[in-house]
Amino acid sequence: MNYGTTQYGINEEDNIDEIKLISPDLMKYMPDYYITSKVMKELENSNSLELGRLNYKIRDIKNQLWIDTATWGLSYWEKEYGIETNLLLGYEQRREVLKAKKRGQGTTTKQMIKNVAETFSGGEVNIIQDNPNYAFVVQFVGVKGIPKNMQLFKDMLENIKPAHLGYTIKYTYTVWNVLKENKLTCNNAKLKTWDELKVYE
Repeated sequence: MNYGTTQYGINEEDNIDEIKLISPDLMKYMPDYYITSKVMKELENSNSLELGRLNYKIRDIKNQLWIDTATWGLSYWEKEYGIETNLLLGYEQRREVLKAKKRGQGTTTKQMIKNVAETFSGGEVNIIQDNPNYAFVVQFVGVKGIPKNMQLFKDMLENIKPAHLGYTIKYTYTVWNVLKENKLTCNNAKLKTWDELKVYE
């Protein structure tokens, strides 16, 4: 176990309300004459909370079995796919890298590159082959502007594409005619930044 690369488990006290919700009511299994006993209530409440903690840990461990729900278990997934663990990235970013790597297993095809790009952008992507120039274009059409985590995407693309192929990336922006069709007045346009106008719907 690498203590510097793994974030361990959960802090139960931060989730005590959730633990209480999944703690069984043990008093309902006791004979009626214990209902008025404060000592028995305290004992069973303590036992109930321990069972709640156990249930919480079981659920937490099960969550690590899937990339979409894994947290501290992401480092194991990363090891499985040969990805260096970077704890400076958030869980979502690390999951995107893992899912892209998972989709990028096997022989590289146009469809594989499309799948990886769509995993990162969350929108439709066109892959345009330029065979005479040993290159291809990744065109993001489903998301306007530059998708988040582009550097992670480029790193992943370098890992899965054939070494002899070059590539360029094209982004989609809002054009002036679309702004006019949406009846965006000059006064309203002045209230927005240039970056906001470029991705205006």
